[in-house]
Amino acid sequence: MSALELIGIAATQEVSETTGANRVDGITAQTESGTPVGAVVNPTYVEELARAHEDSGFDRVLIAHTSAMPDGFVVADQILRRTTKLQVLLAHRPGFLAPTIAARAYATLDAFHPGRVAMHVITGGDDADQQRDGDFLDKATRDARSDDFLTVVRQEWESATPFDHEGEFYRVKQGWSSVRPATPIPVYFGGASDDAIRVGGKHADVYAFWGEPLAGIAERIRQVRAAAAPYRRNPRFSVSLRPIVADTEREAWARAEEILRKTQERWDTTRRTFGLDGQNAVGSQRLLEAAAQGDVLDKRLWTAVAKVTGATGNSTALVGSYEQVADALLDYVDLGVSTLLIRGFDPLADARAYGRLIELVRAGAAQRQSARVPA
Repeated sequence: MSALELIGIAATQEVSETTGANRVDGITAQTESGTPVGAVVNPTYVEELARAHEDSGFDRVLIAHTSAMPDGFVVADQILRRTTKLQVLLAHRPGFLAPTIAARAYATLDAFHPGRVAMHVITGGDDADQQRDGDFLDKATRDARSDDFLTVVRQEWESATPFDHEGEFYRVKQGWSSVRPATPIPVYFGGASDDAIRVGGKHADVYAFWGEPLAGIAERIRQVRAAAAPYRRNPRFSVSLRPIVADTEREAWARAEEILRKTQERWDTTRRTFGLDGQNAVGSQRLLEAAAQGDVLDKRLWTAVAKVTGATGNSTALVGSYEQVADALLDYVDLGVSTLLIRGFDPLADARAYGRLIELVRAGAAQRQSARVPA
């Protein structure tokens, strides 16, 4: 089994589905219906959140991407400069930067922070959000473009001599970069459609899933492994979940109900504020299909927030005591998952609280690994 990796979430201001107040430079500012107040880029909060993740034992933080968010490369550099060990998973949408330029940008960032940078390729499942940046290709064509994009990126990273490329979307003549990663930059890939699985199977070092029930994740792993086999690739797997933890199960469920209440009150405004219309990703459809089966699946997979938000982003939670949620996370590890992306509904407080959860998960994974090794 691969070493277990824990990933959190980065942000430049305090906001989530349930946010009712923003702290701006240490001052609490009220919000209306979850709409953030204050600077979109708050350096103090960026540093505080990053250090909370590092102190809690996270390996990386995801720097997400939408058409309205601050530049991820700048945010990544700021986080890496303000921490000592924490790594970043920097999301990127193919199609807006030439693959040679994107490859050099990642390689340059990695040169300043060796071994602490990974690329998360997001083809983009929301047509409306793609169109805000001027991309009007359909989803299947975007997946094909991602395939061509990643082929060039790998060549730019790895070629010690100039290379030519003739693809459907990109043509390169004598491409070459003076800055190349000393060790490979991992490529994470997300997507639930058949086209995405085909492309991810070909290119991904880590294939990322949203928090489906265990049976759904087992099915997805089989699909990706089959897609990767012709290329002799053996990707690792990631699952994204929203743990809601407390000292007791009763306290955790009380918190979950409060999160649901706030989400129901504020989601419509949050959706409009961040332009979260037009969600048509297959991954969202899969989460909604799971949610239709019930509010609680498996041991403690809670789907109620996914129902309210239309499964926008990773929106399924694990609810229970620290020990119960750690056990539920380890059920995914038993399926072959080696990366757990966990983020809370109160990003800073949860990043701090998850230190206890991470200790339990790592200890449990080590125990299970020892049990598999013959004496």
